[in-house]
Amino acid sequence: MKQDLIECVMNVSEGRAAETLEAIADSIESVAGASLLSFPADVDHNRAVFTFVGSAGAIYQAALAAFETAIQRIDMNLHRGIHPRIGAVDVVPFVPLGSTTMEECVSLADRFGQEASARYGVPVYLYQESARHPSRRELSTIRKGQFEGLRKLITSDPDRRPDFGPPTLHPTAGASAVGARKILVAYNVALETEDQEPARRIAAQIRESNGGLPGVKALGLFLESRKRAQVSMNLVDYRTTSLKTVFDRVLKEARELDVSVHSSEIIGHAPADSLPPNWPAALQVENPSAGLVLEERIREVRFGVGQG
Repeated sequence: MKQDLIECVMNVSEGRAAETLEAIADSIESVAGASLLSFPADVDHNRAVFTFVGSAGAIYQAALAAFETAIQRIDMNLHRGIHPRIGAVDVVPFVPLGSTTMEECVSLADRFGQEASARYGVPVYLYQESARHPSRRELSTIRKGQFEGLRKLITSDPDRRPDFGPPTLHPTAGASAVGARKILVAYNVALETEDQEPARRIAAQIRESNGGLPGVKALGLFLESRKRAQVSMNLVDYRTTSLKTVFDRVLKEARELDVSVHSSEIIGHAPADSLPPNWPAALQVENPSAGLVLEERIREVRFGVGQG
């Protein structure tokens, strides 16, 4: 990835309505120079992750188009899902790839947040490298109270006022978090139990905020559709704490709780240098494919170079 590329990993609060997801995908693909890599959806999280890459200009226009389509079709008053969220377009991170700098992505996020808020009336919070307040670097802080709680807090608590837009939620689209960040790996491990408590206990043991593994954020959830508990994670510094380290730790904690690991899954894509040798077996990855490797997928989509 020696090109000047930017990756956008837009998370929307819809994982069940196929027509809505296809419409968002079409809006991204309608922009010349923007390449949609994937948009996996989860019915339990009721959430989809749209990953697309391109030049700064193409990514900016594609993100605006996807934002507009999503807020037209998603009503947060009707949304139910197990993943924390504040809006129809919950989070819009811009990630530098190749020779693109973080500063370029910070500038892009700032410009995007301003325009999306002004154009669509959605309050925007800047997070991670774009944060204007140290307390807003973390999404968990911005999402505190979620959509339902933020409706009141955004108007009553000065610390919850958005960076852009009105101090009131959009009536159906809620609010959005926009920012620039490094590459992370979204990674889940499913357990062979319907009891959510082991997943919660494992998440509490391994997350960095509790003194666990550096660069690991984790939640313990229950997946109704699969009848399994899940340890849902973001590895925000996979070079410090690798996928294999995380998987082995979850396996160890699960065994101590007399619970088996069913499988793991990578959401979206993972950089090649984040994956251990023979990674599908080493991580017990469910439905592995070359397309999960970020560089391979970019080569396939942008240059027609595949594994076949």
